[in-house]
Amino acid sequence: MNTKNTAIHTEQWQSFSKIYRHNKKSHVRYWFYGLLAALLIILFLPWTQNIRARGGVTTLRQEQRPQQLNTIIPGRIAKWHVKEGDQVQTGDTILQLAEIKDDYLDPQLLSRTQEQLSAKQITVDYYKNKVSATGTQISALSEALQLKLNQLKNKLQQLQLKVQSDSMEVIAAHNEFTIAARQFSRQKAMYDSGLVSLTQLEQRNQSYQNALAKKVGAENKLANTRQDLTITRIEMNATQQDYMEKIAKAQGERFQSLSQIASSQGDIAKLQNQYSNYNIRSGLYYITAPQSGQVVKAKKAGIGEIVKEGEMIVEIVPDSIQYAVEIFVRPVDLPLISTGQKVRFMFDGFPAIVFSGWPNSSYGTFGGKVTAVEGSVSINGKFRVLVTEDPADKPWPKELKMGTGAQGMALLKNVPVWYELWRNINGFPPDYYKPSVKTTKE
Repeated sequence: MNTKNTAIHTEQWQSFSKIYRHNKKSHVRYWFYGLLAALLIILFLPWTQNIRARGGVTTLRQEQRPQQLNTIIPGRIAKWHVKEGDQVQTGDTILQLAEIKDDYLDPQLLSRTQEQLSAKQITVDYYKNKVSATGTQISALSEALQLKLNQLKNKLQQLQLKVQSDSMEVIAAHNEFTIAARQFSRQKAMYDSGLVSLTQLEQRNQSYQNALAKKVGAENKLANTRQDLTITRIEMNATQQDYMEKIAKAQGERFQSLSQIASSQGDIAKLQNQYSNYNIRSGLYYITAPQSGQVVKAKKAGIGEIVKEGEMIVEIVPDSIQYAVEIFVRPVDLPLISTGQKVRFMFDGFPAIVFSGWPNSSYGTFGGKVTAVEGSVSINGKFRVLVTEDPADKPWPKELKMGTGAQGMALLKNVPVWYELWRNINGFPPDYYKPSVKTTKE
């Protein structure tokens, strides 16, 4: 065989030029060096440490959370004015109740209570007039007592002067009797001696008897005057006692009337309290919406059902809500969370592409700031953290609803990628980081 004629000319075949590259220069090592350099550059890129925590959408203020609408009084459902899902405004009637207690079934309860109150007030006025009349009677008795006592005092003074006068008359009669007795004694002695006649003795005896009679009459008169004086004093005491008894009786009636007034005023206050309670209760038959929102979770269904005192009727979800997110962090991560710290969120139902270490390169995440960190552990063994919308970031979606799930990332210190890899390989926690952000207390 002629080898020269059978030689294959490879350059004329394209397959040889594409498959066999033994005569061409390779660029693999350049690609390897490039990838190695890119990897080194990536290792020195900044990486934001973060803490991941799961939570849900809530509100920052308590009055903006879904609230139960309860009955204050028991009753029977008379009419529903709304249905589940309806939007209500503040003051709109939700439900109308009817009374079930026999104490409040009277349709004229308020007017009858008002009549009782008016009657009690009239009774108090009557007793007040009686107190005034009794006071006037007491004043009249006191004046009459004073006049009677003055009259008796004047009589007493007259009798005292008469006693003095009668005493002088007794003394004069006694002196006259003494003189007459002595004269009669001397006249009798002279008669016995025969110096005077019997007629003269009888004249002296008559004078003696007259003096004796005058003396006895003066003494009797003095005794009568003294007896009148004593009687006047007794009469004065009796008069004073009689009038004091009358005054005391009038004062007793006055105090009894005052007691009736106080008792009636207590009854009036009680009736006023009852009237106010009845009036307020009559306004509780209509349950109104405390704020604007949507009616959900109606617990009672039909007309005529009985509701108990304090029982839930419906739940209202407010319209105006300042949303916040509550996340729960582990106790080991709690020292890394502080007020004012930046947090990134991924809300359930909203697509997102997340690069946890490069939050600025993520898509579909929303910013927030830590508002409050609770100091007590929750029942799930974690600490509750409230996060509000960051005004410097893009606003949160308007379609958010209460209870929507959220995945939070609390942003910490910026470190190189190689340090973060080394930390995770060794199981070290993130670096303690305190953001230098000035917060304003609400």
